[in-house]
Amino acid sequence: MTGRSAGTGIAMTDTVSIETARKIARREFGHSRFMPGQEESVAALLDGHDVLLVSPTGGGKSLVYQVAALAIDGCTVVVSPLLSLQRDQILHLEEDGVGSAARLSSEETDQQRAEVLSRLHDGELEFVFLSPEQLANEGVRAELAAAAPSLVAIDEAHCVSSWGHDFRPDYLRLGELVEQLGEARICALTATAAPQVREDIVRRLRLRSPRQVVAGFERDNLALRVQRYADAETQRRQVVKAAAEAAGPGIVYCRTRTAADEYTDLLGDQGVRVASYHAGKPLRHRKEVHHDFLAGEIDVVVATSAFGMGIDKPDVRFVHHAQVPESPDTYYQEVGRAGRDGEPAEALLHYRSEDLALGRFFSPGIPRRSDVEAVARARRAGQRTLPDIRKATGLSGRRAQRISNLLDDVTATSPERLADDSVVDAVLERAEDHRSFERSRVDMMRSYAESGRCRTQFLVGYFGEHLDALCGRCDNCESGAAEQSAGAVDAAGPLDVDSRISHVEFGAGTVLEVEDDRVTVLFDEVGYRTLSTSVVLERNLVETE
Repeated sequence: MTGRSAGTGIAMTDTVSIETARKIARREFGHSRFMPGQEESVAALLDGHDVLLVSPTGGGKSLVYQVAALAIDGCTVVVSPLLSLQRDQILHLEEDGVGSAARLSSEETDQQRAEVLSRLHDGELEFVFLSPEQLANEGVRAELAAAAPSLVAIDEAHCVSSWGHDFRPDYLRLGELVEQLGEARICALTATAAPQVREDIVRRLRLRSPRQVVAGFERDNLALRVQRYADAETQRRQVVKAAAEAAGPGIVYCRTRTAADEYTDLLGDQGVRVASYHAGKPLRHRKEVHHDFLAGEIDVVVATSAFGMGIDKPDVRFVHHAQVPESPDTYYQEVGRAGRDGEPAEALLHYRSEDLALGRFFSPGIPRRSDVEAVARARRAGQRTLPDIRKATGLSGRRAQRISNLLDDVTATSPERLADDSVVDAVLERAEDHRSFERSRVDMMRSYAESGRCRTQFLVGYFGEHLDALCGRCDNCESGAAEQSAGAVDAAGPLDVDSRISHVEFGAGTVLEVEDDRVTVLFDEVGYRTLSTSVVLERNLVETE
Protein backbone atom coordinates (compact mmCIF):
# COMPACT_ATOMS: atom_id res chain seq x y z
CA MET A 1 0.00 0.00 0.00
CA THR A 2 1.40 3.38 -0.95
CA GLY A 3 2.27 5.73 1.88
CA ARG A 4 2.43 9.51 2.00
CA SER A 5 5.69 10.82 0.61
CA ALA A 6 7.79 13.46 2.31
CA GLY A 7 8.69 16.71 0.65
CA THR A 8 7.81 20.35 0.36
CA GLY A 9 4.23 19.69 -0.65
CA ILE A 10 1.73 17.17 -1.90
CA ALA A 11 1.41 16.31 -5.55
CA MET A 12 -1.57 17.95 -7.24
CA THR A 13 -2.91 17.44 -10.71
CA ASP A 14 -4.65 20.81 -10.85
CA THR A 15 -4.08 23.94 -8.80
CA VAL A 16 -7.28 25.45 -7.41
CA SER A 17 -7.33 29.19 -6.77
CA ILE A 18 -8.46 30.71 -3.49
CA GLU A 19 -11.01 32.70 -5.50
CA THR A 20 -12.63 29.41 -6.49
CA ALA A 21 -12.78 28.50 -2.80
CA ARG A 22 -14.41 31.85 -2.00
CA LYS A 23 -17.07 31.18 -4.63
CA ILE A 24 -17.72 27.74 -3.14
CA ALA A 25 -18.09 29.26 0.33
CA ARG A 26 -20.62 31.79 -1.01
CA ARG A 27 -22.54 29.48 -3.33
CA GLU A 28 -22.67 26.30 -1.28
CA PHE A 29 -22.53 27.53 2.30
CA GLY A 30 -23.86 31.10 2.09
CA HIS A 31 -20.72 32.70 3.56
CA SER A 32 -19.94 36.07 1.97
CA ARG A 33 -16.47 36.09 3.55
CA PHE A 34 -14.15 33.83 5.46
CA MET A 35 -13.67 34.15 9.22
CA PRO A 36 -10.17 34.64 10.72
CA GLY A 37 -7.95 31.67 9.95
CA GLN A 38 -10.31 30.08 7.43
CA GLU A 39 -8.96 31.56 4.21
CA GLU A 40 -5.33 31.03 5.22
CA SER A 41 -6.06 27.38 6.03
CA VAL A 42 -8.00 26.71 2.84
CA ALA A 43 -5.31 28.39 0.74
CA ALA A 44 -2.59 26.25 2.35
CA LEU A 45 -4.56 23.07 1.66
CA LEU A 46 -5.12 24.09 -1.95
CA ASP A 47 -1.38 24.71 -2.27
CA GLY A 48 -0.73 21.14 -1.18
CA HIS A 49 0.26 21.65 2.44
CA ASP A 50 -0.96 19.83 5.51
CA VAL A 51 -2.67 22.22 7.95
CA LEU A 52 -3.17 22.46 11.70
CA LEU A 53 -5.92 24.97 12.42
CA VAL A 54 -6.41 26.17 15.99
CA SER A 55 -9.56 28.25 16.20
CA PRO A 56 -11.93 28.95 19.11
CA THR A 57 -15.23 27.14 19.45
CA GLY A 58 -17.59 28.73 16.96
CA GLY A 59 -14.72 29.81 14.72
CA GLY A 60 -15.94 27.78 11.75
CA LYS A 61 -13.29 25.07 11.63
CA SER A 62 -15.55 22.61 9.79
CA LEU A 63 -16.03 25.03 6.91
CA VAL A 64 -12.30 24.84 6.16
CA TYR A 65 -12.21 21.15 5.31
CA GLN A 66 -15.66 21.28 3.71
CA VAL A 67 -14.74 24.05 1.27
CA ALA A 68 -11.38 22.43 0.53
CA ALA A 69 -13.13 19.10 -0.05
CA LEU A 70 -15.43 20.59 -2.67
CA ALA A 71 -12.55 22.44 -4.33
CA ILE A 72 -10.28 19.39 -4.64
CA ASP A 73 -11.16 16.31 -6.68
CA GLY A 74 -11.62 13.12 -4.70
CA CYS A 75 -13.42 12.10 -1.54
CA THR A 76 -12.72 13.35 1.99
CA VAL A 77 -12.29 11.17 5.07
CA VAL A 78 -13.33 12.85 8.33
CA VAL A 79 -11.99 11.35 11.55
CA SER A 80 -14.12 12.38 14.52
CA PRO A 81 -14.20 10.92 18.06
CA LEU A 82 -17.94 10.96 18.78
CA LEU A 83 -20.84 9.36 16.93
CA SER A 84 -23.10 12.28 17.87
CA LEU A 85 -20.57 14.71 16.40
CA GLN A 86 -20.44 12.69 13.17
CA ARG A 87 -24.22 12.54 13.01
CA ASP A 88 -24.56 16.31 13.43
CA GLN A 89 -21.94 17.04 10.76
CA ILE A 90 -23.65 14.74 8.27
CA LEU A 91 -27.02 16.32 9.04
CA HIS A 92 -25.64 19.82 8.42
CA LEU A 93 -24.08 18.76 5.12
CA GLU A 94 -27.35 17.19 4.01
CA GLU A 95 -29.33 20.28 5.02
CA ASP A 96 -26.92 22.53 3.10
CA GLY A 97 -27.09 20.16 0.12
CA VAL A 98 -23.39 20.61 -0.57
CA GLY A 99 -22.22 17.02 -0.91
CA SER A 100 -23.24 13.47 -0.12
CA ALA A 101 -21.99 12.16 3.22
CA ALA A 102 -22.14 8.87 5.10
CA ARG A 103 -20.69 7.20 8.15
CA LEU A 104 -18.87 4.00 9.00
CA SER A 105 -19.51 3.22 12.65
CA SER A 106 -20.59 0.57 15.11
CA GLU A 107 -24.19 1.78 14.78
CA GLU A 108 -24.48 0.70 11.12
CA THR A 109 -25.45 -2.85 10.16
CA ASP A 110 -23.19 -4.94 7.93
CA GLN A 111 -25.50 -4.24 5.01
CA GLN A 112 -25.47 -0.50 5.65
CA ARG A 113 -21.67 -0.48 5.87
CA ALA A 114 -21.47 -2.42 2.59
CA GLU A 115 -23.76 0.14 0.96
CA VAL A 116 -21.58 3.02 2.18
CA LEU A 117 -18.45 1.37 0.78
CA SER A 118 -20.19 0.64 -2.50
CA ARG A 119 -21.23 4.29 -2.87
CA LEU A 120 -17.71 5.34 -1.96
CA HIS A 121 -16.10 3.21 -4.68
CA ASP A 122 -18.71 4.37 -7.22
CA GLY A 123 -17.69 7.97 -6.55
CA GLU A 124 -21.05 8.89 -5.05
CA LEU A 125 -19.74 10.09 -1.68
CA GLU A 126 -17.90 13.34 -1.02
CA PHE A 127 -17.52 12.79 2.76
CA VAL A 128 -16.99 9.63 4.81
CA PHE A 129 -17.05 10.01 8.59
CA LEU A 130 -15.53 7.51 11.01
CA SER A 131 -13.83 7.24 14.39
CA PRO A 132 -10.15 6.50 15.05
CA GLU A 133 -11.17 2.99 16.14
CA GLN A 134 -12.80 2.38 12.75
CA LEU A 135 -9.74 3.68 10.92
CA ALA A 136 -7.63 1.22 12.94
CA ASN A 137 -9.63 -1.64 11.36
CA GLU A 138 -7.40 -3.04 8.61
CA GLY A 139 -10.32 -3.95 6.34
CA VAL A 140 -11.90 -0.51 6.61
CA ARG A 141 -8.54 1.14 6.00
CA ALA A 142 -7.95 -0.93 2.87
CA GLU A 143 -11.35 0.06 1.47
CA LEU A 144 -10.66 3.74 2.12
CA ALA A 145 -7.20 3.54 0.57
CA ALA A 146 -8.70 1.97 -2.55
CA ALA A 147 -10.96 5.02 -2.87
CA ALA A 148 -7.84 7.27 -2.89
CA PRO A 149 -9.11 10.13 -0.70
CA SER A 150 -7.67 13.55 -1.50
CA LEU A 151 -8.20 15.01 1.97
CA VAL A 152 -8.31 13.69 5.54
CA ALA A 153 -9.83 15.97 8.19
CA ILE A 154 -9.03 15.14 11.83
CA ASP A 155 -11.41 16.80 14.25
CA GLU A 156 -10.52 17.43 17.92
CA ALA A 157 -6.88 16.98 16.96
CA HIS A 158 -5.64 17.87 20.46
CA CYS A 159 -6.69 14.35 21.45
CA VAL A 160 -3.60 13.05 19.63
CA SER A 161 -1.24 14.78 22.06
CA SER A 162 -0.39 13.17 25.37
CA TRP A 163 0.20 16.74 26.59
CA GLY A 164 -3.31 17.75 25.55
CA HIS A 165 -6.11 18.17 28.08
CA ASP A 166 -8.24 15.47 26.46
CA PHE A 167 -5.66 12.90 25.34
CA ARG A 168 -7.16 9.75 23.78
CA PRO A 169 -5.02 6.66 23.14
CA ASP A 170 -7.06 5.78 20.05
CA TYR A 171 -5.59 8.89 18.40
CA LEU A 172 -1.98 7.80 18.92
CA ARG A 173 -1.68 5.77 15.72
CA LEU A 174 -3.49 8.24 13.47
CA GLY A 175 -0.30 9.47 11.81
CA GLU A 176 0.68 5.95 10.85
CA LEU A 177 -2.86 4.97 9.79
CA VAL A 178 -3.47 8.06 7.66
CA GLU A 179 -0.19 7.48 5.85
CA GLN A 180 -1.63 4.19 4.63
CA LEU A 181 -4.49 5.98 2.87
CA GLY A 182 -2.18 7.35 0.18
CA GLU A 183 -1.37 10.93 -0.77
CA ALA A 184 -4.22 12.70 1.00
CA ARG A 185 -3.66 16.12 2.48
CA ILE A 186 -4.37 16.41 6.21
CA CYS A 187 -6.42 19.13 7.86
CA ALA A 188 -6.13 18.84 11.66
CA LEU A 189 -8.62 20.91 13.67
CA THR A 190 -8.86 21.88 17.33
CA ALA A 191 -10.29 24.68 19.45
CA THR A 192 -7.57 24.78 22.11
CA ALA A 193 -3.91 23.88 21.84
CA ALA A 194 -1.02 25.53 23.63
CA PRO A 195 2.31 25.76 21.73
CA GLN A 196 3.72 22.48 23.05
CA VAL A 197 0.50 20.65 22.16
CA ARG A 198 0.56 22.13 18.65
CA GLU A 199 4.09 20.87 18.07
CA ASP A 200 3.12 17.45 19.42
CA ILE A 201 0.15 17.27 17.05
CA VAL A 202 2.34 18.11 14.04
CA ARG A 203 4.85 15.44 15.02
CA ARG A 204 2.41 12.66 15.87
CA LEU A 205 0.23 13.16 12.80
CA ARG A 206 3.39 13.32 10.66
CA LEU A 207 2.18 16.46 8.93
CA ARG A 208 4.20 17.30 5.82
CA SER A 209 5.23 20.83 4.99
CA PRO A 210 2.70 21.87 7.62
CA ARG A 211 1.09 25.25 8.03
CA GLN A 212 0.03 26.09 11.58
CA VAL A 213 -2.83 28.58 11.60
CA VAL A 214 -3.82 30.03 14.96
CA ALA A 215 -6.94 32.12 14.49
CA GLY A 216 -6.73 33.91 17.81
CA PHE A 217 -8.15 32.99 21.19
CA GLU A 218 -9.89 36.23 22.10
CA ARG A 219 -13.70 36.06 22.22
CA ASP A 220 -14.88 39.64 22.05
CA ASN A 221 -18.45 38.80 23.12
CA LEU A 222 -17.52 36.72 26.16
CA ALA A 223 -17.34 38.37 29.59
CA LEU A 224 -15.02 36.43 31.93
CA ARG A 225 -15.77 36.70 35.64
CA VAL A 226 -14.66 35.05 38.89
CA GLN A 227 -16.42 35.00 42.25
CA ARG A 228 -14.28 33.93 45.21
CA TYR A 229 -15.57 32.23 48.36
CA ALA A 230 -14.20 31.42 51.79
CA ASP A 231 -16.59 28.57 52.61
CA ALA A 232 -18.39 25.80 50.73
CA GLU A 233 -21.92 26.69 51.85
CA THR A 234 -21.73 30.25 50.53
CA GLN A 235 -20.29 28.92 47.30
CA ARG A 236 -23.13 26.41 46.94
CA ARG A 237 -25.83 29.06 47.50
CA GLN A 238 -24.26 31.46 45.02
CA VAL A 239 -23.84 28.79 42.32
CA VAL A 240 -27.57 28.09 42.50
CA LYS A 241 -28.53 31.78 42.71
CA ALA A 242 -26.36 32.79 39.74
CA ALA A 243 -27.65 30.02 37.47
CA ALA A 244 -31.28 30.50 38.50
CA GLU A 245 -31.14 34.25 37.81
CA ALA A 246 -29.04 34.15 34.63
CA ALA A 247 -30.62 34.68 31.24
CA GLY A 248 -30.50 31.24 29.66
CA PRO A 249 -29.98 28.84 28.12
CA GLY A 250 -26.81 27.89 29.96
CA ILE A 251 -24.49 25.22 31.26
CA VAL A 252 -23.18 24.68 34.80
CA TYR A 253 -20.03 22.55 34.92
CA CYS A 254 -19.04 20.49 37.96
CA ARG A 255 -15.98 18.38 38.71
CA THR A 256 -17.88 15.36 40.05
CA ARG A 257 -21.05 13.44 39.21
CA THR A 258 -22.31 13.86 42.77
CA ALA A 259 -22.04 17.65 42.53
CA ALA A 260 -23.81 17.67 39.16
CA ASP A 261 -26.76 15.70 40.54
CA GLU A 262 -26.88 17.86 43.68
CA TYR A 263 -26.98 21.15 41.78
CA THR A 264 -29.57 19.75 39.38
CA ASP A 265 -31.87 19.05 42.32
CA LEU A 266 -31.24 22.47 43.88
CA LEU A 267 -31.94 24.31 40.62
CA GLY A 268 -35.03 22.20 40.03
CA ASP A 269 -36.30 23.32 43.43
CA GLN A 270 -35.97 26.90 42.16
CA GLY A 271 -38.28 26.14 39.24
CA VAL A 272 -35.52 25.98 36.63
CA ARG A 273 -35.98 23.57 33.72
CA VAL A 274 -32.81 21.66 34.38
CA ALA A 275 -31.22 18.26 33.73
CA SER A 276 -28.07 16.48 34.83
CA TYR A 277 -25.54 15.04 32.37
CA HIS A 278 -22.53 12.87 33.20
CA ALA A 279 -20.98 9.53 32.30
CA GLY A 280 -22.83 7.79 35.14
CA LYS A 281 -26.17 8.42 33.43
CA PRO A 282 -27.58 5.87 30.96
CA LEU A 283 -26.84 6.55 27.32
CA ARG A 284 -30.54 7.02 26.59
CA HIS A 285 -30.80 9.70 29.28
CA ARG A 286 -27.76 11.55 27.92
CA LYS A 287 -29.17 11.50 24.39
CA GLU A 288 -32.49 12.88 25.66
CA VAL A 289 -30.78 15.68 27.59
CA HIS A 290 -28.66 16.57 24.55
CA HIS A 291 -31.74 16.65 22.31
CA ASP A 292 -33.92 18.58 24.76
CA PHE A 293 -31.22 21.20 25.38
CA LEU A 294 -30.70 21.80 21.67
CA ALA A 295 -34.48 21.96 21.17
CA GLY A 296 -34.94 24.55 23.92
CA GLU A 297 -36.95 22.23 26.17
CA ILE A 298 -34.29 22.48 28.91
CA ASP A 299 -32.88 25.82 30.08
CA VAL A 300 -29.88 24.62 32.07
CA VAL A 301 -27.71 21.51 31.87
CA VAL A 302 -25.61 20.72 34.94
CA ALA A 303 -22.78 18.52 33.77
CA THR A 304 -19.31 17.16 34.16
CA SER A 305 -16.82 17.51 31.32
CA ALA A 306 -18.64 14.58 29.66
CA PHE A 307 -20.99 17.24 28.22
CA GLY A 308 -18.40 18.49 25.81
CA MET A 309 -17.63 17.64 22.20
CA GLY A 310 -20.55 17.98 19.85
CA ILE A 311 -22.50 20.58 21.84
CA ASP A 312 -23.47 22.77 18.91
CA LYS A 313 -25.96 25.26 20.36
CA PRO A 314 -25.23 28.83 19.23
CA ASP A 315 -27.44 30.68 21.74
CA VAL A 316 -25.92 29.48 25.04
CA ARG A 317 -25.90 32.68 27.11
CA PHE A 318 -23.85 31.54 30.06
CA VAL A 319 -21.37 28.89 31.15
CA HIS A 320 -20.79 28.73 34.90
CA HIS A 321 -18.26 26.55 36.68
CA ALA A 322 -19.42 25.45 40.11
CA GLN A 323 -15.86 24.32 40.87
CA VAL A 324 -12.51 25.22 39.37
CA PRO A 325 -11.61 22.98 36.40
CA GLU A 326 -8.29 21.16 36.11
CA SER A 327 -6.68 23.44 33.52
CA PRO A 328 -7.05 26.66 31.51
CA ASP A 329 -7.27 24.41 28.42
CA THR A 330 -10.41 22.70 29.71
CA TYR A 331 -11.81 25.94 31.07
CA TYR A 332 -11.47 27.91 27.84
CA GLN A 333 -12.88 25.12 25.74
CA GLU A 334 -15.90 24.78 28.01
CA VAL A 335 -16.65 28.51 28.30
CA GLY A 336 -16.23 28.68 24.52
CA ARG A 337 -19.60 26.98 24.22
CA ALA A 338 -21.24 30.23 25.26
CA GLY A 339 -22.14 32.93 22.75
CA ARG A 340 -21.36 31.06 19.56
CA ASP A 341 -23.98 33.23 17.84
CA GLY A 342 -21.80 36.29 18.45
CA GLU A 343 -24.17 37.81 21.00
CA PRO A 344 -22.98 38.74 24.53
CA ALA A 345 -22.44 35.81 26.89
CA GLU A 346 -21.05 35.27 30.38
CA ALA A 347 -18.43 32.87 31.73
CA LEU A 348 -18.48 32.79 35.54
CA LEU A 349 -16.06 30.76 37.67
CA HIS A 350 -17.14 30.09 41.25
CA TYR A 351 -13.77 29.79 42.94
CA ARG A 352 -12.75 28.43 46.32
CA SER A 353 -9.06 27.64 46.64
CA GLU A 354 -9.79 24.33 48.39
CA ASP A 355 -11.33 23.04 45.15
CA LEU A 356 -7.87 23.04 43.57
CA ALA A 357 -7.21 19.87 45.54
CA LEU A 358 -9.61 18.09 43.17
CA GLY A 359 -7.25 18.82 40.28
CA ARG A 360 -4.29 17.43 42.16
CA PHE A 361 -6.30 14.40 43.25
CA PHE A 362 -7.31 13.61 39.67
CA SER A 363 -3.82 14.14 38.26
CA PRO A 364 -2.36 10.84 37.00
CA GLY A 365 -0.20 8.81 39.38
CA ILE A 366 3.13 7.08 38.83
CA PRO A 367 2.77 3.32 38.17
CA ARG A 368 4.91 0.76 39.97
CA ARG A 369 7.97 -0.40 38.07
CA SER A 370 6.94 -4.06 38.45
CA ASP A 371 3.56 -3.30 36.86
CA VAL A 372 5.18 -1.52 33.92
CA GLU A 373 7.53 -4.47 33.44
CA ALA A 374 4.60 -6.88 33.47
CA VAL A 375 2.63 -4.94 30.86
CA ALA A 376 5.74 -4.55 28.69
CA ARG A 377 6.29 -8.33 28.80
CA ALA A 378 2.66 -8.92 27.82
CA ARG A 379 2.91 -6.48 24.95
CA ARG A 380 6.13 -8.11 23.70
CA ALA A 381 4.31 -11.44 23.75
CA GLY A 382 1.71 -10.02 21.37
CA GLN A 383 -0.99 -9.13 23.91
CA ARG A 384 -2.53 -5.84 22.77
CA THR A 385 -6.17 -5.92 23.86
CA LEU A 386 -7.05 -4.85 27.39
CA PRO A 387 -8.63 -8.22 28.37
CA ASP A 388 -5.51 -10.07 27.22
CA ILE A 389 -3.19 -7.70 29.07
CA ARG A 390 -5.26 -7.99 32.25
CA LYS A 391 -5.22 -11.77 32.02
CA ALA A 392 -1.45 -11.86 31.48
CA THR A 393 -0.60 -9.38 34.25
CA GLY A 394 -3.37 -9.72 36.83
CA LEU A 395 -3.73 -5.93 36.92
CA SER A 396 -7.00 -4.05 37.14
CA GLY A 397 -8.44 -2.75 33.90
CA ARG A 398 -7.78 0.89 34.79
CA ARG A 399 -4.16 0.26 35.79
CA ALA A 400 -3.43 -1.95 32.79
CA GLN A 401 -4.96 0.58 30.40
CA ARG A 402 -3.00 3.47 31.91
CA ILE A 403 0.35 1.67 31.58
CA SER A 404 -0.49 0.43 28.09
CA ASN A 405 -1.33 4.01 27.08
CA LEU A 406 2.04 5.20 28.39
CA LEU A 407 3.78 2.44 26.44
CA ASP A 408 1.95 3.49 23.29
CA ASP A 409 2.96 7.08 23.99
CA VAL A 410 6.71 6.45 24.33
CA THR A 411 6.82 4.00 21.40
CA ALA A 412 4.46 5.86 19.04
CA THR A 413 7.24 7.14 16.80
CA SER A 414 9.69 4.27 17.44
CA PRO A 415 7.86 0.94 17.93
CA GLU A 416 11.17 -0.92 18.22
CA ARG A 417 11.66 0.62 21.67
CA LEU A 418 9.17 -1.89 23.10
CA ALA A 419 11.81 -4.62 22.81
CA ASP A 420 14.37 -2.55 24.75
CA ASP A 421 14.49 -2.84 28.54
CA SER A 422 14.98 0.93 28.74
CA VAL A 423 11.33 1.36 27.74
CA VAL A 424 10.35 0.82 31.39
CA ASP A 425 12.46 3.79 32.50
CA ALA A 426 11.01 5.82 29.64
CA VAL A 427 7.45 5.02 30.76
CA LEU A 428 8.16 6.00 34.37
CA GLU A 429 9.84 9.22 33.23
CA ARG A 430 6.90 10.08 30.98
CA ALA A 431 4.47 9.40 33.83
CA GLU A 432 6.45 11.79 36.06
CA ASP A 433 6.40 14.41 33.31
CA HIS A 434 2.64 14.02 32.86
CA ARG A 435 1.95 14.42 36.57
CA SER A 436 4.16 17.49 36.81
CA PHE A 437 2.55 18.96 33.70
CA GLU A 438 -1.00 18.40 34.94
CA ARG A 439 -0.22 19.89 38.33
CA SER A 440 1.30 22.93 36.65
CA ARG A 441 -2.01 23.43 34.87
CA VAL A 442 -3.81 23.35 38.21
CA ASP A 443 -1.43 26.06 39.42
CA MET A 444 -2.21 28.13 36.33
CA MET A 445 -5.92 27.92 37.19
CA ARG A 446 -5.12 29.30 40.63
CA SER A 447 -3.20 32.14 39.00
CA TYR A 448 -6.11 32.88 36.68
CA ALA A 449 -8.70 32.89 39.46
CA GLU A 450 -6.65 34.99 41.89
CA SER A 451 -5.15 37.41 39.36
CA GLY A 452 -6.07 41.07 39.17
CA ARG A 453 -5.05 41.18 35.51
CA CYS A 454 -7.33 41.32 32.50
CA ARG A 455 -8.67 37.77 32.37
CA THR A 456 -8.80 37.67 28.58
CA GLN A 457 -5.15 38.73 28.40
CA PHE A 458 -4.27 36.01 30.90
CA LEU A 459 -5.93 33.21 28.91
CA VAL A 460 -4.70 34.46 25.54
CA GLY A 461 -1.17 34.59 26.99
CA TYR A 462 -1.52 31.05 28.30
CA PHE A 463 -2.05 29.88 24.73
CA GLY A 464 1.05 31.68 23.53
CA GLU A 465 -0.52 34.84 22.11
CA HIS A 466 -0.32 38.46 23.19
CA LEU A 467 -3.26 40.84 23.43
CA ASP A 468 -2.08 44.48 23.44
CA ALA A 469 -5.23 46.10 24.83
CA LEU A 470 -7.34 45.22 27.85
CA CYS A 471 -10.52 43.40 26.88
CA GLY A 472 -12.75 45.87 28.76
CA ARG A 473 -15.34 43.16 29.44
CA CYS A 474 -14.02 40.98 32.26
CA ASP A 475 -14.64 41.74 35.93
CA ASN A 476 -11.07 42.96 36.48
CA CYS A 477 -11.34 45.40 33.59
CA GLU A 478 -14.70 46.68 34.81
CA SER A 479 -13.41 47.19 38.37
CA GLY A 480 -10.21 48.93 37.23
CA ALA A 481 -7.97 46.26 38.75
CA ALA A 482 -6.68 45.17 35.34
CA GLU A 483 -5.47 48.65 34.45
CA GLN A 484 -3.63 48.93 37.77
CA SER A 485 -1.90 45.56 37.32
CA ALA A 486 -0.99 46.04 33.66
CA GLY A 487 2.79 46.14 33.27
CA ALA A 488 5.35 46.80 30.62
CA VAL A 489 5.65 43.83 28.31
CA ASP A 490 9.22 44.69 27.35
CA ALA A 491 10.48 44.89 30.93
CA ALA A 492 12.18 41.52 30.88
CA GLY A 493 15.02 42.38 28.52
CA PRO A 494 16.20 39.28 26.65
CA LEU A 495 13.20 37.18 27.70
CA ASP A 496 11.06 37.80 24.63
CA VAL A 497 7.72 36.15 23.96
CA ASP A 498 8.18 32.98 21.86
CA SER A 499 11.89 32.81 22.66
CA ARG A 500 13.41 29.46 23.66
CA ILE A 501 15.24 29.39 26.96
CA SER A 502 16.99 26.82 29.13
CA HIS A 503 16.47 26.87 32.90
CA VAL A 504 19.01 25.31 35.25
CA GLU A 505 16.29 23.35 37.07
CA PHE A 506 13.33 23.04 34.67
CA GLY A 507 15.19 22.51 31.39
CA ALA A 508 14.17 23.85 27.99
CA GLY A 509 11.03 25.88 27.48
CA THR A 510 9.22 28.57 25.52
CA VAL A 511 8.43 32.03 26.91
CA LEU A 512 4.67 32.55 26.65
CA GLU A 513 4.21 35.88 28.33
CA VAL A 514 6.27 38.66 29.90
CA GLU A 515 4.77 41.25 32.21
CA ASP A 516 6.19 43.45 34.95
CA ASP A 517 8.50 41.29 37.08
CA ARG A 518 7.22 37.91 35.98
CA VAL A 519 7.58 35.66 33.01
CA THR A 520 5.40 32.65 32.18
CA VAL A 521 7.26 29.78 30.55
CA LEU A 522 5.97 26.50 29.14
CA PHE A 523 8.75 24.03 29.88
CA ASP A 524 8.98 20.94 27.69
CA GLU A 525 9.05 18.48 30.57
CA VAL A 526 7.59 20.06 33.70
CA GLY A 527 4.85 22.25 32.24
CA TYR A 528 3.94 25.84 33.12
CA ARG A 529 5.94 27.97 35.50
CA THR A 530 5.60 31.66 36.40
CA LEU A 531 9.01 33.00 37.38
CA SER A 532 10.31 36.25 38.83
CA THR A 533 12.06 38.02 35.98
CA SER A 534 14.49 39.87 38.25
CA VAL A 535 15.49 36.70 40.10
CA VAL A 536 15.94 34.76 36.85
CA LEU A 537 18.18 37.43 35.32
CA GLU A 538 20.13 38.38 38.43
CA ARG A 539 21.02 34.77 39.21
CA ASN A 540 21.60 33.78 35.57
CA LEU A 541 19.09 30.95 35.88
CA VAL A 542 18.33 30.80 32.16
CA GLU A 543 20.21 30.81 28.89
CA THR A 544 18.58 31.88 25.65
CA GLU A 545 18.80 29.29 22.90
